[in-house]
Amino acid sequence: MLTKFETKSNRVKGLSFHSKRPWILASLHSGVIQLWDYRMGTLIDRFDEHDGPVRGVHFHKSQPLFVSGGDDYKIKVWNYKLHRCLFTLLGHLDYIRTVQFHHEYPWIVSASDDQTIRIWNWQSRTCISVLTGHNHYVMCASFHPKEDLVVSASLDQTVRVWDIGSLRKKTVSPADDILRLSQMNTDLFGGVDAVVKYVLEGHDRGVNWASFHPTLPLIVSGADDRQVKLWRMNGLGSGHAEGHMNNVSCVMFHAKQDIIVSNSEDKSIRVWDATKRTGVQTFRREHDRFWILASHPEMNLLAAGHDSGMIVFKLERERPAFSVSGDSIFYAKDRFLRFYEFSTQKDTQVIPIRRPGSTSLNQGPRTLSYSPTENAVLICSDVDGGSYELYVVPKESIGRGDSMQEAKRGMGGSAVFVARNRFAVLDKSNNQVLVKNLKNEVVKKSSLPITADAIFYAGTGNLLCRAEDRVVIFDLQQRIVLGDLQTPFVKYIVWSNDMESSGAWDDNGVFIYTTLNHIKYCLPNGDSGIIRTLEVPIYITKVSGNKIFCLDRDGKNKVIVIDATEYIFKLSLMKKKYDNVMSMIRNSQLCGQAMIAYLQQKGFPEVALHFVKDERTRFNLALESGNIEIAVASAKVIDEKDHWYRLGVEALRQGNAGIVEYAYQKTKNFERLSFLYLVTGNMEKLSKMLKIAEVKNDVMGQFHNALYLGDVRERVKILENAGHLPLAYITASVHGLQDIAERLATELGDNVPTLPEGKVPPSLLMPPAPIVCGGDWPLLRVMRGIFEGGLDNIGRGAPDEDEEAADADWGKELDMVDVDGLQNGDIGAVLEDGEIPVENDEEGGWDLEDLELPPEADTPKASSVSSRSVFVAPTPGMPVSQIWAQRSSLAAEHAAAGNFDTAMRVAESAFGNKKLCTFETHVS
Repeated sequence: MLTKFETKSNRVKGLSFHSKRPWILASLHSGVIQLWDYRMGTLIDRFDEHDGPVRGVHFHKSQPLFVSGGDDYKIKVWNYKLHRCLFTLLGHLDYIRTVQFHHEYPWIVSASDDQTIRIWNWQSRTCISVLTGHNHYVMCASFHPKEDLVVSASLDQTVRVWDIGSLRKKTVSPADDILRLSQMNTDLFGGVDAVVKYVLEGHDRGVNWASFHPTLPLIVSGADDRQVKLWRMNGLGSGHAEGHMNNVSCVMFHAKQDIIVSNSEDKSIRVWDATKRTGVQTFRREHDRFWILASHPEMNLLAAGHDSGMIVFKLERERPAFSVSGDSIFYAKDRFLRFYEFSTQKDTQVIPIRRPGSTSLNQGPRTLSYSPTENAVLICSDVDGGSYELYVVPKESIGRGDSMQEAKRGMGGSAVFVARNRFAVLDKSNNQVLVKNLKNEVVKKSSLPITADAIFYAGTGNLLCRAEDRVVIFDLQQRIVLGDLQTPFVKYIVWSNDMESSGAWDDNGVFIYTTLNHIKYCLPNGDSGIIRTLEVPIYITKVSGNKIFCLDRDGKNKVIVIDATEYIFKLSLMKKKYDNVMSMIRNSQLCGQAMIAYLQQKGFPEVALHFVKDERTRFNLALESGNIEIAVASAKVIDEKDHWYRLGVEALRQGNAGIVEYAYQKTKNFERLSFLYLVTGNMEKLSKMLKIAEVKNDVMGQFHNALYLGDVRERVKILENAGHLPLAYITASVHGLQDIAERLATELGDNVPTLPEGKVPPSLLMPPAPIVCGGDWPLLRVMRGIFEGGLDNIGRGAPDEDEEAADADWGKELDMVDVDGLQNGDIGAVLEDGEIPVENDEEGGWDLEDLELPPEADTPKASSVSSRSVFVAPTPGMPVSQIWAQRSSLAAEHAAAGNFDTAMRVAESAFGNKKLCTFETHVS
């Protein structure tokens, strides 16, 4: 038994697999119904509207529905998407044991302790037939998977088969009179739409379970007499199997093998050979009685419910044994060795191989090794604790499949070819490897460096030995370890052409592998991702271009076409093949948050920008990549203060004064705007900022702007209007404004402040004139991106044609934009002293009432280079002190740069002085 999933809960009485999704329903004795994802091992949902134990539960084949029946006499139909019960069917008079949807019609069959079986129409929500005849509790009832039959089991020691053909005919072509008669008969006599076809008697005690074979006319039943019985559909017994030590709770046929699976209150699950009626295997639990079994409708999965939870399991592994050689593959399927050619997709049968006579499971071929030069095949299995068979296949027999030859056999845990005509066999008991020739003769023995439980091919003369937590590569000739790797338990090894350990490699060196529900890729740098999802597991044999060759669990060859765009794109970025990257951006539909995050992580925000439509994400990426123009366009759409502020910070970092001014205007950040005009030497706009502060009655703003302008009279005026007459007097007196000072002295009277005497004559504090006025000054040079303009007009960030007219080019001409000529730079009309501007001033500019920009205001353009190509975000240059330390051989310059360690080393090499004390006075 290969356990895939296990839960801990109250006693599980009902189980049902979903036909498509990896889900299983478990109904508990506590009254709760649990919905589990058995692949992820997570509880998805729980439903708890029943009062008392829920004994039966079943998924609908195609609708998002399931049905449940419990000890509260209620049948409930649920929608798992809506997470609620849709309706309740009432009619049974005792505990409900099982419920099941019909595979085709809108029917539900239910079995109850009221000794009846009812068939319901869940669309009309009515009972359409009552099957009476049992004279004790009916423990289970189920529809036949194909025919119009129902089988039921009861504690009256019988199994009954019911014919519901007339019910189907009435459903297909109902007539009013028939419906009325049927309803009358149902009410009075229990209905005539279903008749007993067979009564199967043979059990000595009550029968707990009966089920149909999925394809053959057979029925299997289990009872309190501890027996499992097999019945033919003609009503005759076919045989029975004994082995359980207590009541048999549930029994069913395996969908894909000739076996029967049963569980019991003796705490065991038993597997029986359906043809020989003999036990094959037994699985036991220590403390838990088993109550229910369920099988997956399409996959080789079983589930069993017990006293403390449930388990989902497989009876044997399903991975087919195969070996890839060049353009072909040898694999084992249905007692035959088969040959498949990838290029022609031709599948041929080669030779029959021996099927083990053992009655145990997991005895099929486990691994297969092929020697192309000798055309020899080694097949390993778990027969007799581990054995191998050696076949030498004649070339002429490929394609005929009729030649039977005797295989050379031997014992060993693993066997693989290590050379043209040599193979190695693992002897676990002595922890050694036996090297044999094609005559099955031992030619060499080698002890292994670790306790290995399997060996794999690792190149000519080399073995990869697997232990529980590590693998080593062992050289059989020199008997030395070539490599050692600590790793979790390894199941399979596949090698690429250049012997790099790997599922399958594609033509570009990308490793393609599968999980239970995904095809994934792994790049050489370790980055991985999902290519597509899988409905059923597959085993990759080869990858060529956009085709994946694989085997499914039935041993059938399949070809799956994949979209390799994502991992080829990432591989091109990794290998710096930027021409390929640009071509893929133009021609493909790459998108998604995962791709954007990947490009950001790898340092390509400018590429990620062209996949994004969300304006906030575009804004962030534009700032990160230094593309101011797209950042401005996104900021306009978003129009939030925080984004304008961040745009201003980035524009200032790049030295784009026009965009900085525009961003400060949009946020009405007057203090920053005034300081910007100061450092750019734009005194005209600074004067306008003074007028705006005056109109807004912002005293501190007025004073700062007057200070920036060096306007002493305006400062005195502001102090006087604010009531600070002493300060106004002192300011006027110090700066030689005698007329104003005398007037203020008159107003102050006796409170005139005294000025200190004998000081140096005061001078007016004027702001220094900036070196570069009225334009942009790139503090950091923005370099052209790696794609050299190749991403033009891709995505929403493409510039308009009229924006292409800008002819400035950073690096050639520093003045990108003439700020003075911008409409948005026109802060407002020049105001006369004391004049309040009127609303909707025809001269344009800011309206001083609300400080809104006029609608016709243009956004300053970024550099024309930014409109024609993608930029790499600028980075700060090297500090001057670091340049000194790198380029100078004078100790004094190193010390001046603050790098005393290198100063000492330079001094030591120049003068031989090793003591720091000599320089203490100079350093201090």
